[in-house]
Amino acid sequence: MSEDIDSRRDDSGATAPAPRVAVEPTPQAPAGQAQPGPEAATPGTATQPPFNAGNPYAAQTQTVAHTVVKTKTKKLPVFLCSLAGMVVGAVLVVALIMTGALNVNRDAGTATATSESSGGSQTIKIDAEDTTLAEAVSAKALPSVVSITAWSSGSSENVMQGDDSEASGSIGSGVVLDTDGNILTNNHVVEGATDITVSLNGESYEAELVGADTSSDLAVIKLKDVDANNLTPIEVGDSDDLSVGEWVMAIGSPFGNEQSVSTGIVSSLYRSTALPTTSGTYIYANMIQTDAAINPGNSGGALVNDNGELVGINSIIESYSGSSSGVGFAIPSNYAVKIAKQIIGGKTPEHAYLGVRLGTVTASNARQNDLSVNEGAYVGEVIAGSPADEAGIKKGDVVTKVNDEQISSADSLIIALRSYNVGDTVTLTVQRGKNEKKIDVKLGSDADAQTSQGEETNTDSAEGAGNGMSEEEFLEYLRELMGNGGNNRQ
Repeated sequence: MSEDIDSRRDDSGATAPAPRVAVEPTPQAPAGQAQPGPEAATPGTATQPPFNAGNPYAAQTQTVAHTVVKTKTKKLPVFLCSLAGMVVGAVLVVALIMTGALNVNRDAGTATATSESSGGSQTIKIDAEDTTLAEAVSAKALPSVVSITAWSSGSSENVMQGDDSEASGSIGSGVVLDTDGNILTNNHVVEGATDITVSLNGESYEAELVGADTSSDLAVIKLKDVDANNLTPIEVGDSDDLSVGEWVMAIGSPFGNEQSVSTGIVSSLYRSTALPTTSGTYIYANMIQTDAAINPGNSGGALVNDNGELVGINSIIESYSGSSSGVGFAIPSNYAVKIAKQIIGGKTPEHAYLGVRLGTVTASNARQNDLSVNEGAYVGEVIAGSPADEAGIKKGDVVTKVNDEQISSADSLIIALRSYNVGDTVTLTVQRGKNEKKIDVKLGSDADAQTSQGEETNTDSAEGAGNGMSEEEFLEYLRELMGNGGNNRQ
């Protein structure tokens, strides 16, 4: 593992550590160096010894006579094979164009993509006669992905402190949304940054933070003094249309290596997790799992489909080492772009809101507090006037289901609610004393609640579940939640 990766050792005591779920890592830039990159290793060469080298029987020789019969080559089959090869090649090229992988102008040899965010367009020259799918998608999407170096003064969990300077930095990626210079990235890439530098098509630009949605780990930055003609907004696809097994490409700056691509498939859909950080808890709901290589520095970069359309923002990985193990996750584009538009519009990003403070029920604190269920989300407080209050949720209720989805902890309730939209009605199954109740709740918006600090909170404390969870139990719960690997921020 690179020394630039800030990893935490596994304190669970297990001989073979479980994989760590990590905020897709951003490698750290040493002080005074904006774009670090590992030195390329020079491959070694090896020569194979002669077949009989070292063979004691090599000196024993035997002469074998062979009769060589020359036959006249028939030219017709060779001609037919060549013709068939050309036909197959032509069919493949036509199939690439007709599948929509690239909108190729047959006369001009160009590909055109239109950005949903800005209405602008990009024109990229493609040789339609000799182009693979990966080449076509790369040519279309690469100009829309940038490398980001975020510098901050002082120490931070997100960056590596330099020995001779108070400044430190982290490296990530971003996606061009429009010709105004707005870039979508992960919040953990730019969090706490005092200076942000963006590398785009070989040019370096300063950028400023437009806004961030801390809980969903998304942020928007804007380039300063950039010519709109130098910007290529990415074409946004519909992440709801993705299927397991579908071809995808990840684009970003792994380990600071700009404009890198890796390909794979959609491994799974609707993966969700919550990662506690010093600034709060990141809620990742309904994420796309892919085996396309995602490494430190890919954070905030693009996951695109076979049309070169944005379908996800690469964000976290699950790995023993902190580098790619073929299990990466991306925030769906439909959700990410919706949040970005709210930020660009000057609005507070909103999420579905219940209006409670929560704790986690475990077998231990359930026994100590005489609860009738061993798992669920304990309602420690109901916010006055909230959707939960209006629906009749009471302090002391334990939420065990959202619609048909089982709820085992406070985090799982928050994640489940995040997958719904403001205004949706859900049915909560709650345990009130010895009785089970089903309560319909129309979810509100947490925009106002965020301002007033009344938003959903997972207290995960003794107070939240009847003073029954010790600090040791809480830490053990977090280890179980994160797969015994803890949180690796890079």
